[in-house]
Amino acid sequence: MSKFFKRLLNDSSSSDEEERNMWFAAAIEFERQNSQGSGSGDRSSRQYRYRDRVSGHSRLLNDYFVENPVYDETLFRRCFRLSRPLFLRILHTLQQHNDYFVQRRNAANIVVLSGEQKMTAALRMLAYGMSVDSLDEYVRIGETTTIECVKRFYQGVVEIFGPEYLRSPNAADISRLLQKANQRGFPGMLGSLDCMHWAWKNCPAAYHGMYTGHVHRPTIVLEAVASYDLWIWHAFFGMPGSNNDIDVLDASNLFANLQEGCGPSVNYTIMGNHYNMGYYLADGIYPKWATIVQSISHPQELAHEFFAKKHESYRKDVERAFGVLQARFAIVRGPARFWHHEDLTLIMKACIILHNMIIEDERVDDNGLVAMASGNDDYDSLGTDGPVEVSRGPISFDHFMATNRAIRDSDTHYALRRDIIAHLWTLHGQGVIE
Repeated sequence: MSKFFKRLLNDSSSSDEEERNMWFAAAIEFERQNSQGSGSGDRSSRQYRYRDRVSGHSRLLNDYFVENPVYDETLFRRCFRLSRPLFLRILHTLQQHNDYFVQRRNAANIVVLSGEQKMTAALRMLAYGMSVDSLDEYVRIGETTTIECVKRFYQGVVEIFGPEYLRSPNAADISRLLQKANQRGFPGMLGSLDCMHWAWKNCPAAYHGMYTGHVHRPTIVLEAVASYDLWIWHAFFGMPGSNNDIDVLDASNLFANLQEGCGPSVNYTIMGNHYNMGYYLADGIYPKWATIVQSISHPQELAHEFFAKKHESYRKDVERAFGVLQARFAIVRGPARFWHHEDLTLIMKACIILHNMIIEDERVDDNGLVAMASGNDDYDSLGTDGPVEVSRGPISFDHFMATNRAIRDSDTHYALRRDIIAHLWTLHGQGVIE
């Protein structure tokens, strides 16, 4: 209120109440008219749109979530990238973790967006990479609210499901992975290793030189390890795109548990030689370490040619995992439009978590049938070989350095590859592996 009207009201007689109220009303009207200026921070200049969120919620329920919806389970899976039970499981868990996804009334006694609407907007953004205003007509949600829903969603997914679905393989997991690797003719294999680049469209100009590499545009690197079922066991994201795969490997924590002596032990025998460390299949850029097995670029013998064929076939597991991840979530296939590196890291982690949850929910058994997981199903089911012992005791610095040298031993790398070649060729001669 202006000083003129304040002074006028203070000078008015307290007995003349009617005149005082008249001047007070005039002062309010005067201030209201002056506040309708063109200031950018003026809230009175914003336009309110009545979106009828209740009807949007009812339409969404009738389309997907009622007993006889318009779109069945197959179309739900196609639109949301996951099944309806998994959608509801994630939603209920988020509602228990954060009341933001619970439908309620605001301070104006107006019903706000439901959890189904908010999660639908977040999943559509991740799955299709859509613009924030493209969901308004169907979900009845504004641009700023959509961005907030996406941020709340991927933060909640990482906080709640990250410890389970971004974990390193435990004893039961390794037992199952070793069993499958032995059937493939690669005893001791824990998966395949590779890197993927995610373009950063809105990278700050000051960071362009650091994040621009061989693709000639700013990118962020994801290092991942995937198994035969495309489950991503290791995800290290955040290195600038100017780094190659060796730099990313040196900075990642892929072998941290092995060096610290707190990871499950892996013991196997190939051609009469005993090994106590698992290995990953990788391409030729990676170093010659005892825990990394590479192919032979120009095989000259039949045994080497057969090994290179099988190696390159199984190494594609991680490439397939990247392809499926990008096909399910277009936001990591196209250029990233967020400004902050922290947001991109959480988005990538959330997409990998959802990817692993979908694999658990729809994993395929040995007969090629899709086994839909229930709430009591656990991916940690044991293999026939039983659990693998885990070392949890403290280690000395000398033991740490000895393990580090053993991991980087090139002699063990070549000896292991020779044994694998001989083992595969023997199985091929016996007709076990074609």
